[in-house]
Amino acid sequence: MRVTEVAVVTGTSSGMGLHAAVELARRGMTVVATVREPGRADRLLAEAERAGVAVDVRALEVTDREAGTALVAGVLADHGHIDVLVNNAGRGAVGTAEQLTMAEIEAQMELNYLAPVHLTKAVLPAMRAAGRGRVLTVTSVGGAVGQPFADAYCGAKFAVEGFMQSLAPVAERFGVWVSVIEPAAVASEFTTNAARPEVVDGDPYTPYLVGYLSRTAGAFAAAQPASRAGAAIADAATSAEYRFRWQTSDVARQFVSASLADVDGARVLGFTRSWIDSPASAEAAAPGRPEEPAPGGAG
Repeated sequence: MRVTEVAVVTGTSSGMGLHAAVELARRGMTVVATVREPGRADRLLAEAERAGVAVDVRALEVTDREAGTALVAGVLADHGHIDVLVNNAGRGAVGTAEQLTMAEIEAQMELNYLAPVHLTKAVLPAMRAAGRGRVLTVTSVGGAVGQPFADAYCGAKFAVEGFMQSLAPVAERFGVWVSVIEPAAVASEFTTNAARPEVVDGDPYTPYLVGYLSRTAGAFAAAQPASRAGAAIADAATSAEYRFRWQTSDVARQFVSASLADVDGARVLGFTRSWIDSPASAEAAAPGRPEEPAPGGAG
């Protein structure tokens, strides 16, 4: 009989990944928390100490597939099993098609789509053999609602949601629950770390980009605390109820529902068109109404 469950959480140096890792440890799990750079684990370790728990910090660049395979093998060798995988590592990118290079688009696909797919493939054999396990991939409301100037980011998040939703009924036959976690705006370093084009006078896209950035800044000013988003991830990882989609807040549920019930696409385009208006027009609008959710992305 297993004494404790083992969870692997990626992208834990800050934000909701950090808080999810600490909260899972607080709930009694053995947590392997990965960070891209070992030197950036100070905040995670400090938060774990404040919570009175320990986490096993390991370095992982999630886009390095050999490193991902080695990480999973190492955790299995050290602990004997992996019960939960939380694919949390990710990065945003701001820009519309013409502003993005193919290298930037490919980088979004590598990090936000192919990396979680690879780690999921890596843990599946052991979970399938054990007849149990959970794979949770942190996507975004941007995995259900395409947003202006988020072409590459939303494209990658849509892709990973499609992959996981397709995998879910097959994995379930072997006792493995596959789910996605959809946050809206989360107070974290996400927006700071997102790649974005410069605002340049004379660029035909600049007036619309300025409008979008102004509107998005308002959404992140009222963002969900990263600790609450992390707790919501832990709730999904420990729930006795299986669901494919989990949102981290009421705002996220409202946002996602706008797209999932939008059979002809008119509702989503109806409100996203307004997001690229001038800042003055954006301020005149009333963000957050049920028919018009404010822009948002994962933290």
